[in-house]
Amino acid sequence: MEMPKAPDEAKERFRSLVPDSPEVSVKPMFGNLGAFVNGNMFAGLFGRTIGIRLSPEDKEQLESGERTVPFGPADRPMREYTGLPEIWNEEGDGDDARAKAWIRKAYEHVAGLPPKEPKSKTRTAGN
Repeated sequence: MEMPKAPDEAKERFRSLVPDSPEVSVKPMFGNLGAFVNGNMFAGLFGRTIGIRLSPEDKEQLESGERTVPFGPADRPMREYTGLPEIWNEEGDGDDARAKAWIRKAYEHVAGLPPKEPKSKTRTAGN
């Protein structure tokens, strides 16, 4: 499985598009970035592609009206996420506003989900 690394300029753009909120944390993930609320990822960066987790209705609306792309590895895309149109990476400020609006919708949707429980540390035999 090929894991593209996000270039620094893509990471900077991603951070600028994610809501500036104390509940949001941006963390590195396999050379890329993920944006989380309540422990759940609502947006991610995979190479230059930004993927977002939307409600089923918003996902259908975005995918039916824009040239979205799969998000994640080509052989195992993340079904719950929609990749924002790649052309939005090149078109400038107008598309940054659209990307921010959709990322905000993803944030609001995921913020309404139950918080993700922290993984418990498993103990090995003899400990």
